[in-house]
Amino acid sequence: MAQRDDSETALVAALVARDRDVFATLYHQHTPGMIRFATRMTRNRALAEDLVQDTWVSVLDHIATFEGRASLVSWIYAILLNKTRSRTQREARQQSLDAAPDGSDADSFDATGHWKLLPALWDELTPERIVAGRHVLEIVNAAIDDLPDQQKTILLLRGTHGLSGDEICELLSISAANVRVSLHRARLAVRAALDQALA
Repeated sequence: MAQRDDSETALVAALVARDRDVFATLYHQHTPGMIRFATRMTRNRALAEDLVQDTWVSVLDHIATFEGRASLVSWIYAILLNKTRSRTQREARQQSLDAAPDGSDADSFDATGHWKLLPALWDELTPERIVAGRHVLEIVNAAIDDLPDQQKTILLLRGTHGLSGDEICELLSISAANVRVSLHRARLAVRAALDQALA
């Protein structure tokens, strides 16, 4: 169970007291990342913005019930994730969970989860390869969009938003092993997409 530090305790108390300045700071700090996350999950920027606004309303409505079992940020993302899942289920946009990579490149990553060898594109940077960077980003984004829901969620929470493995476990109610396997498979799928596109 995560221990709330003094600064987070003070932050929560200020939110409970409806301190506008504290809320504004928190809102401006996290809203851009939340919108990026929700946009990646829904593939719809306008819907993502609505979900984020709904999330902030829920945060204010329920901040007094925050128990500190996880960090405040992971609690906020849990609310956003639940709202995103509910909306995508209602609109029949939830992705299939059956397309997983085969794990044949299991030795591609070091103990920290970083690639041991970068894709060939990055071996030597030339002006042509720098120009091709936009194409690479499109490949990566498409590969992430095609991931099963859980893998995509974990990859985005860990890689883009920096949540720890423990926070992701708490947020998604899954085991640490499940987080590691899903994250590994997601990274392999993105790497495979890059390798195939750049071969």
